[in-house]
Amino acid sequence: MTFPFQGGVHPEGHKDATQQKPIELLPPPAQVVLPVSMHIGAPCEPLVKVGQHVLLGEKIAMSASPVSAPIHASVSGTVAAVEPRPHPNGGRVPAIVLENDGADTPHPDIRPFGSAEALTAEDLIAVIREAGLVGLGGAAFPTHTKIASGLGKIDTLIVNGAECEPYITSDHRVMLETPEEILGGLRALMKIYGLESAVIAVETNKPDAVETLRRTLPKRGGGVRVAPLATRYPQGAEKQLIRAVTGREVPPGALPAAVGAAVFNVDTVASIHRAVTAGTPLLRRVVTVSGSAVSNPKNLSVRLGTPLRAVFEATGGFREQPFKIIMGGPMMGVAQHNLDAPVIKGTNALLAFSREEGKPEKEPVCIRCGRCVSACPMRLLPVYLYHYEQKNMLAECERMRISDCIECGSCAYICPGRLHLVHSFRTAKQKLREAQKRGGN
Repeated sequence: MTFPFQGGVHPEGHKDATQQKPIELLPPPAQVVLPVSMHIGAPCEPLVKVGQHVLLGEKIAMSASPVSAPIHASVSGTVAAVEPRPHPNGGRVPAIVLENDGADTPHPDIRPFGSAEALTAEDLIAVIREAGLVGLGGAAFPTHTKIASGLGKIDTLIVNGAECEPYITSDHRVMLETPEEILGGLRALMKIYGLESAVIAVETNKPDAVETLRRTLPKRGGGVRVAPLATRYPQGAEKQLIRAVTGREVPPGALPAAVGAAVFNVDTVASIHRAVTAGTPLLRRVVTVSGSAVSNPKNLSVRLGTPLRAVFEATGGFREQPFKIIMGGPMMGVAQHNLDAPVIKGTNALLAFSREEGKPEKEPVCIRCGRCVSACPMRLLPVYLYHYEQKNMLAECERMRISDCIECGSCAYICPGRLHLVHSFRTAKQKLREAQKRGGN
C-alpha cells in the first residue's frame, strides 16, 4: 500500500535520451581538482603538501568535525597545488590539485573488511566514515553522521530509487547494473539498525528497475521488498518519500528519525557495499550527461575532481552553444558558469540546454492564481513568502516557516507568472542566516 503526499507536479520526464544507455567508464583526466568541501558540513583540512606523491584512495583531506567526510585521492600522482579553484557552487574553494601519473597505484589501506554479517554495527559505521561516503542523490550529507543520528530510533529503512527529477537516469542505471551491490549495502544498514526488513522505493516509470531488483531479492534472502510508487515530483524528497511509503508525516523542522524512518539513496547504498567488501573509498560517481545542447547524452562513471568540461567532451561536446548549464536536475540543480569546476560527490547530473528552452522573464508578475500553494509539497504559501522576501520582511518569512522549504521548484514550475520563487526563497534563507550570525556576535 502507498500513500499520497500533499502537492507536487508532473513535469515531462525527458529520460528517454539516457535511460537505456549503460554506464560508461570515463578515463581519468591528466589533472584532477578535489575541493576540500564536497559535502554538507565542515570543510576538510588538507593532509598533503605540494610535491608530495599520493596513491589512489589515499586520504588527502579530513576534518575532526563529526559532520564532515574525508576526501581521498581519485588518482595516483603528485600534488601540484593546494589553492582556491572554481567550485560548482559558483565560488572559489580551497582544493587539492593532483597531476595524474596514469598508474592508478592503489594505497595499501584499500583492502576488504569482510562481510557486513561479520562486522559489528560500530565497525560498519567506522568503515563508512573512513570511506568518505555522502548522500549521492545530490544532498551530499555525510552518511555516517546520518546513520548515527538515527541509532535506536529507526524501525523503517527506505532505499530511495525514486529519481523523480527530469533527465536524470544515473540511479536508474545503478539499479539495473548493480542490484547485488545495492542489496549488499542495504544488508549492512539493516545490520547497523538491527532491522529484519527494509523497503526499496522505485517510481513506476522504471519498471525494468523494479523487475531487476525483485529478481535479485531471492538471492539475498527475505526481509526486503520493492515498493513501486506512482510517478510524481518531488517524491524522491525524504519527507515525501516517507509519506508515500509509510503514511507518516515528518513534523515541521524535524528529521526523518522523528517518525522512525531513515532514507538512503540507491547509489549511496551500493557504495556502502563496496566500502565494506572491497575497502573502496568514494573515488568516482555516476553522472547523467544530457539536455538539448548535448551531442550524445550518456551515463558516465566519472572520477571525482574531473573538470566539467572533460565530462561534456566525453559526450561529443555541445551540438550548439548552451543557453544554460546545470549541475543536478532542472528543478533543483545549480547553474554553472565555469566548466573548469570539477565533478564533486554530489554531482549526479550535468545538463546543458539550448536557447529555445530558456524562457527568462525580466519582469515576472504574480496573477494571484494560487497554483503555487496547491503545488507546494510542504504545505507552505509560496506567494506570500515571495512577496515578504521582496519587501525584506524576514520576520514574516521566518514565521511562515521558510526554513521548511525544500527548494524543490514545484511552485516555480507551475507558476504562470514565471516568478523567480526558488531564487527568492534561497535569498531569504541566506539573509536569515546572516542575521542570525550578526545576532550571535
